[in-house]
Parts: sequence; C-alpha cells; structure tokens
Amino acid sequence: MKIVISGFYGLGNTGDEAILKSIVDNLRTELDNPDITVFSLSPDKTSKEHNVKSFYRGWRHDNKEKVKALRKADLLISGGGGLLQDSYPTKFLFGPLPYYLLIVFLAKLCGAKVMFFSQGIGPVTSTWGKILMKVFANMADFVTVRDQYSKDYLHSLGVNRPESVVTADIVFAFQSKQEDIAYNTLPLKGDEKIVAVTVRPWFNHPDYIEKMAYVLDELIERRGVTPVFVPMEGKYDVPASEDVMSKMKHADKTMMLGSDFSPEEFLNFIRRSDLTFGLRLHALIFAALSNVPHLGLSYDKKVESFLKRSGMWDYSFRLGEIDQEKMLENALYLLDHKKEAQAVIEPNVAELRREALRNLDLLKEKFGSKRRS
Repeated sequence: MKIVISGFYGLGNTGDEAILKSIVDNLRTELDNPDITVFSLSPDKTSKEHNVKSFYRGWRHDNKEKVKALRKADLLISGGGGLLQDSYPTKFLFGPLPYYLLIVFLAKLCGAKVMFFSQGIGPVTSTWGKILMKVFANMADFVTVRDQYSKDYLHSLGVNRPESVVTADIVFAFQSKQEDIAYNTLPLKGDEKIVAVTVRPWFNHPDYIEKMAYVLDELIERRGVTPVFVPMEGKYDVPASEDVMSKMKHADKTMMLGSDFSPEEFLNFIRRSDLTFGLRLHALIFAALSNVPHLGLSYDKKVESFLKRSGMWDYSFRLGEIDQEKMLENALYLLDHKKEAQAVIEPNVAELRREALRNLDLLKEKFGSKRRS
C-alpha cells in the first residue's frame, strides 16, 4: 500500500514528531510492507529518522515530487494533531489551514483517497476558514478524530459528508524502548523526586507563569522536589521556562533538560518523574503513557479533553481560572498519593491505547483492500 502522510513535521515540535513516529511505526506493524512518503519542512532529516521517502512540505519547491507521490498513492493520511485550525493567520491560500486543505484537494485531483487521521479539530473562527473547511474538508473519504469535541466541532462547521469516528490521539499507540539518554545528561543522583515541568508561551493568560513559579517554590520547600523543565519545542519553551524560573525564589534548585532530544528520549525522561506539571499536551500524554500523575493547565479544548479521558481533570485547571492555592493542594495530593492516582490513570490509558490502535483498524477496513493500478 502506497501512503503519503501530511502534517506539521520537520519543525522540531516534539508532539508532532511523536505523532509522525506513532503513525509510521504502527503502519509498519499493521500493514504488509507499506510504501510511505512524508511531506516535511526538513525532508532529509525526516527521511533519515523514519526511513521513509520525504519531500519538502511547502510550495517553494518539490511540487512535482509531491504531485508524483500523490498520483502513485493509494491514500493520503492528513494528521494527526491539530492541523485544521486558524489560530495562526489565514489569508486566502496562505496559512496552515489552507495548506492542509489544499493538499487534500491535490490528493483528490491525483486520484488518491484521503483520511483525516486522529485529528483534533479547531478552532476555526474566521469566515474564510469556515468556507475552506466546508468546501475542502468535505472531500475527505473518512475521518477519525481524537475526542468527541472535535467530531461535534467538525459537524458544526458543515463537514458532514465523510463518515467520522471518535478514536484517540495516535501517540497513545507510541512504540518505545526504555533508555536513560536524556536523564543521564543531568547531574542527578537517582534519589530525587522529579517534577517534570512543561511550559509554552500563551500570551492570553500570562499570570500562569507567576502561579507556576509559586507552586514550584512551595513543592521544593515542602517536599524537596527537583523541578526539571522539559522544553518540547525548544525555541518557544526554553524562554517560557526561563520566565517561570525568573519568578522563583528557588530557581537554583531547578534544572533544564536539553531541547534536542527525540520524542522517545523525552518520554523516557518523563517516565522517571513523580509528577508532570504544565501545558504541553504531548508531555502530559507521555506522562499518562508512563503512568505518571499529571496536573495540566489547559489552554485549548484538546488539553481539557485529554485530561478528562486520562482521569486527571479534577486536579487540573483552565488557563485564566487558576487558583494557585488549590493548584498547590492538588500537586501535593498527587505527589503524596501517587499510587491512588496511578490506579485511576492506568485503566483509562489502556482504553485510550485501544482507541488509538483503532485508527489503524479503521484504516485497514476502509482502505486496506484497495490498490491503485
């Protein structure tokens, strides 16, 4: 089966790279020798890391190669992650939303089937974005989304033609081997109580920085924890982490992990933590996969939807609604009652993994027996 994968790949975002690894690894597990091509902004790096063919994602070059790949393809996988949204500026045919939808249109022109794969939908708030969704997203042949909110939102945008099924984020089917590459880069003795901290810029509610700093200082004083900042997208997360540290009394007792690790290496570091605390969705998912209690700060419905499914929403907060004393109380509870929290997380994650793998079952059911001539 010849498959082209389109997504936010090759920009160093750990969450998106984890999505790509999960898709590629599971396609190879579930299908008989699939022929995989990935559209990436760093095609050489993507090709080397995943042993796939890869072409430049944008329109500046490799356009003939993209068309050739789609003409040969049985299926375009668009996803996963939050591709179909216009939080970034959408101007006519420029911006992420028009790009991903035009790739869908191009695939259909080339005769390929299209599957939106394990996607989170929205927000789409601009009039032009809504028009593009209604016209081009309805060209998909089949859709899986990672939460019920995304399915409902898709239908509210008038995308009703393709069948849509709620599954789970494909990263819940992440395939990894245990190692300590990232952990061993830090001067840790092995007996620390690690709090993995994940921060990203979010300018609508900047007060979360001071509140996180307060909670981390209190955890250091009351429980002797070692906060380690985990920058999943270095160019954004390192400065945001430094902002939190600048507000702390005990910043000297924190550490910063490097930002150039693979998704597998980040996951294995988070596996060593006692609590994961912060904003990055896929850091929280890595914690859930590792059965580590996690306290999330939701900047988007996708984070809230995940936390509800993992069982940790009762301990978490929406940005703009953070009670710092309650957040401290919740963090202390999760540290002090780790086994009780794990007993909640474990069965929920097992179900999420089954739902993530269902993306592959549905792909095989809908497209597996069909071949291009």
